[in-house]
Amino acid sequence: MLSITGQYLARFRRLTADDRCDALLPVTGAQRRFVLVRSLDPSGRPDVVPMFFAFPYGAVDPERLRTAARRIAARHTVLRSRPAVVRGTPVLRVGEPDVHVTRPTPAPGERPADTLRRALADWDPQGPPLRLFLVRDRDREEDIVAVVLDHAVCDGRSLARIVEELGDAYAEDGTGPRPAPEERERAEAERIAYRETVLRQLAAEERAETPEATAYWADRLHALRARAAADRAARVPDSTFPSGAAQARLPAPDHGVPFPALLDACRSAARALYGPGHVVPLGYPWGGRPAGADPVIGCFLNTVVFPADTGHEPAAEVTADAWWDDLDRADVPFDVVVAAVRAAGSGWTGALDGLLTVDDDSRRPPLRLAGVKGREIHVDGRPVRAPFAVSVTQGAEIQLRMVWDRAALDDDTAHRAFDALTGALRTAERTVR
Repeated sequence: MLSITGQYLARFRRLTADDRCDALLPVTGAQRRFVLVRSLDPSGRPDVVPMFFAFPYGAVDPERLRTAARRIAARHTVLRSRPAVVRGTPVLRVGEPDVHVTRPTPAPGERPADTLRRALADWDPQGPPLRLFLVRDRDREEDIVAVVLDHAVCDGRSLARIVEELGDAYAEDGTGPRPAPEERERAEAERIAYRETVLRQLAAEERAETPEATAYWADRLHALRARAAADRAARVPDSTFPSGAAQARLPAPDHGVPFPALLDACRSAARALYGPGHVVPLGYPWGGRPAGADPVIGCFLNTVVFPADTGHEPAAEVTADAWWDDLDRADVPFDVVVAAVRAAGSGWTGALDGLLTVDDDSRRPPLRLAGVKGREIHVDGRPVRAPFAVSVTQGAEIQLRMVWDRAALDDDTAHRAFDALTGALRTAERTVR
């Protein structure tokens, strides 16, 4: 019997057997998850990844920025492709580069952050996967550039490259366009490399999807029943944004905080949020491009699930040992894991109560436009897919941020959870030192 990944590959091959235009591309397991989440959203809203950069007043040329964005979208297959479901099969449909720099008009009395939140809330699910917004902040005498991507076409490792190449393409504008044949050859070579990389990724996922691995995840996650936040719905205060946020900066050990310690810190936050006696599904991205593949832009990081038991505080060694066992099976696609857990009798639907992302600040270059470095900023208050999400950036210090869905969690409880999170990380930092 074919595995889930094997079944997907068989359907895709049948779908494209007579397709000579190469307009359809297969999707990775990570992309399948985002297409599934999108299809389950009543509004069809995709997960989007925005990056915001503030530049001095008048430093950004909108037309030059648009030309640069179209140039990189033309080069990278995934940036001119749109997720679709064709005869029940998730695919990417390749199209022409279609990137604009939108300058949303502020409403009377509206702050720049409000304008950007409104622009992202109006995101058309059928539009291009890469979009740019430009908003003027008159109080600070700055222009804010928002670079926004559909998560189905990028992962965290792609973002730094997109930012770097956007700056390079902006600088190239003054040197004149390259010959069209050269650009077409480069785009075709990248399309072939992208397709080959996705097929290699799917082959790796099919190899990972063994009976032993699916049985492991069924046992590992068997205690997940439903979202712990399901009975913790909160009333969203009037005149507030859909989500709240908190942030802190902490001293960092020389080699950063070990990942298992970050998981335990999120467990402490989950205990403060939901109380003891729950096994909370926390998702985190893990993985990379398959061995020997070109480092193409795309979405390749699988979402791995950590069952955070809020009933007790295990020793750090216990979490670390279990995490290493998880990593041995981390290539099993998320939808395969959910299917295995449900087949074992769990009522878990695959919804996550928490998300954890970890970055290295050395891999987060600023956006530079014609030698001017943009200052990365945050625009909080946007809707979040999970009840809470934690992002950690490690470098000379630990930059810690937590956001939460105000429809699921009240602010006071969320702030207590953030205190528990930072307290656990301070303890871990002292232990590592």
